[in-house]
Formats: sequence, structure tokens, C-alpha cells
Amino acid sequence: MTSSNTPDDLDGASPSTSAVTLAQSGAECLVAADMLARQFAARASTRDLERQLPFEEFDLIRAHGLQAIRVPKKFGGPGGSVRDLAEMTRIISKGDPNIAQALSPHLLAADAVMLWGTPAQQKKFCADIISGHIINNAFAERGGKFVGEIATRLTADGDGYRLQGQKFYSTGALMADQIYATAIMDDGVIALVFVPCQREGLDLIDDWDGMGQRATASGTTVFNNIRMERSEVMPLPMFATQRTFFGGLAQSVHAAIDTGIAEAALDDAVEFAGTKARPMPESGVDRQVDDPYVISTIGHMTVYTHQAEAMLSRAVDFLGPAVAAQLNGTVAGKELEQLLVKSSIAVAEAKITATDASLRVSEMLYNVAGASATLRKYNFDRHWRNARTHTTHDPVSYKYKHVGNYSLSGTLPPISTKF
Repeated sequence: MTSSNTPDDLDGASPSTSAVTLAQSGAECLVAADMLARQFAARASTRDLERQLPFEEFDLIRAHGLQAIRVPKKFGGPGGSVRDLAEMTRIISKGDPNIAQALSPHLLAADAVMLWGTPAQQKKFCADIISGHIINNAFAERGGKFVGEIATRLTADGDGYRLQGQKFYSTGALMADQIYATAIMDDGVIALVFVPCQREGLDLIDDWDGMGQRATASGTTVFNNIRMERSEVMPLPMFATQRTFFGGLAQSVHAAIDTGIAEAALDDAVEFAGTKARPMPESGVDRQVDDPYVISTIGHMTVYTHQAEAMLSRAVDFLGPAVAAQLNGTVAGKELEQLLVKSSIAVAEAKITATDASLRVSEMLYNVAGASATLRKYNFDRHWRNARTHTTHDPVSYKYKHVGNYSLSGTLPPISTKF
């Protein structure tokens, strides 16, 4: 593995199991996340300005066992709920959305394994996560006519496979112990592959230079004829035709990240208005916080933020039962389809609201804080840059379209990782 920004002692190394203190429940994960998020917030601006990748912060996440939040209790994990997952992501994002996004692919890994893995794979990868492994993604590719096309190939090789291809937007890969990626098998079936970061032929390249979310390490991953064992491969023959909760779960995590950005921007606006901003002379007040226009603006920002929080909470009310039903096999057929569809629509509505809130609130901050808030030392523009960068993942115009179609005619949303 190559990486221009990875410390030598972390390059390809697996975490020490002795360093992990596993949370015993989702509630414990949330308590630890709140404590860590406050620490992350203290240096969030510096990490953005200097583009410092959060290796130390990921070590803290491992040390508190937060990476295992969705590992079921039957495999020794905390068994955190879908609501716990969304809340933990929102809390961490408020502290630093770079860290939340860099962790987000991993936070979906346990559910991917439970949904698509064999019993042996479920046991193996859940044990890896409990031990402290971070399993981040390499799904997206730059080539192809349409977004989401896959050219990476998984070719049969004796009793195993060979993996060849290149990915981009490999969020969090440089902080990972394993990479899970999509590839096309010889028969055209899409597969998930799990590649240890020390595997020969894997190159992780630190070339992400987005204007926001600068410290997510969302760069290039190259698979150079990598040898893969059968136990590291999960064929997904029904990936594009069978509806699952996975897209909705992924989108709920993205909505939580955007909600956290709005919360952080609102807090900075309130604090700056109360301690540093000066009122306009024609305002007729001595303090910025008494200016009626500032009060109104903060009111709007608060409502946008609370709308995002409420819609996220509503979404997981639908999503949690759908995830549990599909994983536990308690519901099937049309009944399961309806659960999955309703949760997908609810999450889409939450993502629309969170996108709007993160962009509006991070921009309106300047209406409250004034010209001095544009100084580099405050780096408040990171909130908008982070929101604008993160929300380009999946255009909300298509979410409005599918929500509207479902409301008007009952047309089902697409089977996609975006829904």
C-alpha cells in the first residue's frame, strides 16, 4: 500500500485489540461520541485550513469502540439501533463533518455484511470491526457514461480471484484497515470485495483536493491485480433488482452529516453575535443580539436546523423497522417491499431538508456575524464549503421527483444506493 500522508507506524497496520474498549450499547456509543465530538470541534478549523487527516481522531474512535456501533449483540457488539447510528453520525458531524464523512462508509459496513454476507463472513468481519478495524469504501469510479458505472473487474483465478481497477471518492480509505469495493465478476454479477490495506497491489493515493470536506481522504484507490480469496468476496446477483434497506441507511447517514453541519454553523453564529459582532449604527441598539434583523435571522436559522433534526428523527422511525425486518427475516414479500419503500421516501425527505438546512444556515451565518466573520482566523466559510461539497453526492432534485411521483401516483423510488 502506498500513501503520501499516512504515518509509517499506521501504514498497513491493524489496530491493537488491547486498545479497544467496546461500548456495551448504542447509548454508551452516544455518550462517548458526544465527548469525542467536543474534542474534534476544538481542532476542526485547523484540520480544514491545514488539511490534516484525522488519524489520531480515528484512533480515539477505535479506542472507544464507536466503530462497532452496528455490530449485533449476537456477535459481541453493542447492537446499536438505526437511530443510534444516525444520532452518533450527527453528533460527530457537528464536531467535525470531515470525520463523520470519513467514518460513514465504515458505519455501513456491518449492515452490508449482515445483509449480503454468508454466516462465516458475518462472524469474521464483525469480529474484525469489534477488534478495531475500520472498513472504508472504494465504490465510485470516474469513468463511464453515467454516474455509478463500474469498470473494476474481479476475474476468477484458481480457487480465488484477481482484482483490477481504479476508484475515486474513496472516502476514509487512508484511515482504514480494510477497503470494501464493488467489482464486476466474469459472469457480469456485481460483487463486494474486502481488501486488507496491507495486501500487495493495493495503492491508496492521497489526491483529494475538494474545496470542502478537505480532510476526508476521498482520493484514488488502485487495485493492481490483487489476489482475493473467496472468503473476501460477496457476490450480489440481485444488487440492481432486489430492493434492500441499504440505500436508505446510507442516505440517512448523509442526512445526519448535513444536519450536524447546520448545527455547528448555527452555534458559531449565535456565539459570534453574542461576543464579537457589532450592531449597525442605524439599528438603534447597543448589542448585535438586540438587532431585530439579527434576531429574525437567527430565528430562521434555528427553524431550518430543527427541521432537519426532526425530519431525520422521522426518517429513522420508518427506517429502523424496515432494517430490522429485512435483517431478521420477520417480514417478506409485499409487506417488506412497502416497509422499504416508505422508509426510502422518508429518508429522501430528510435528506432534502438537511441539504437545505446545511446550505442556508452556513450562508446565513454572515448575515448575523458581519464582515469580521469573513476573516481567515475564524474559517467560518468551512461550514458552507463542507455543506456544498457533501451535498453534491446526490442531487436533491431527483429526490423531489421521486417523492412527488410516490405521493401522486404511488410510483416506487428506484432501487439504488441513493434511495
